[in-house]
Amino acid sequence: MNSNKLYVGNLSYNTDDQALSDLFSQAGTVTSAKVIMDKMSGRSKGFGFVEMGTEEEATKAIEMFNNYSLMERNLKVNVAKPMEKKSFGDRGGSSRY
Repeated sequence: MNSNKLYVGNLSYNTDDQALSDLFSQAGTVTSAKVIMDKMSGRSKGFGFVEMGTEEEATKAIEMFNNYSLMERNLKVNVAKPMEKKSFGDRGGSSRY
């Protein structure tokens, strides 16, 4: 698991990749910053991911920015969890095929 990669939740819909990168650069080297966008509407989904240069910088960023107020919203920052594999076989309900 890469503990340099951070989940950033409760973002304002006006936050873009550059604003996220600029903010987190206060804690160290930002290797990537990405606000997740809805494919259909093109709007932010209100969360994103930031990858810091080192684990120490990631820890510092969590300390600095978890509950930090950005655009009147308190950010939720923690180590990103690996993406779970989606199982398409069990969707619940009945199958019509």
